Formats: sequence, structure tokens, C-alpha cells
Amino acid sequence: MNLERLPNEEKLCLCRKYYLAGFALLPFLWLVNVVWFFREAFVKPAYTEQSQIKTYVKRSGMGLLFWVAVLTTWITIFQHFRAEWGAMGDYLSFTIPLGIP
Repeated sequence: MNLERLPNEEKLCLCRKYYLAGFALLPFLWLVNVVWFFREAFVKPAYTEQSQIKTYVKRSGMGLLFWVAVLTTWITIFQHFRAEWGAMGDYLSFTIPLGIP
């Protein structure tokens, strides 16, 4: 998408939509929001909607970092303790690795 063609009001509306959609357990949308609107928020010359876009980009970045930390922690714990959890660890797995843990 080319943000250059959109008026500033529509940029703000789109940025807000991606920010709010990220709360529906879709942190990938926060990544898209940060990547797409970083230049609009921090590099372009100042305009009226820029302060709100900057706020949404910062919050999207913080939400994304939070999700990355939570998922990394869960993956590390799961990989480390799955075998010790026995049947519960197997029920949580999509695939059950063969062999001795």
C-alpha cells in the first residue's frame, strides 16, 4: 500500500484500525502498523494528525514487544518441560516427537 496517496485523515484512521485490531490477539497487525507508519510518525515533517499516529505507532511497538516476550517465554518453558509434563505436555503438542526425551 502506498501511504503517499492517502490524505492524512485516512492515514490516521488506518493506523488506528490496525492498532485496535492488534488487541484481537493479532500482534502481527501491530508489526505491520509499526513498519508502515514509522516513517509517517517520526520522519515526515509535522502535520496535525502526526502526534496521534506517533502515539499509535509507539503503543503498537510496545504491544508487539510484549507479545514477543510472552511467546518467547512460553515457547522456552514448553520446550524445556514438555517431557516432564507427561500426558499434559503431549495433549498440548500438535506433533508428538518420537524417541527418548
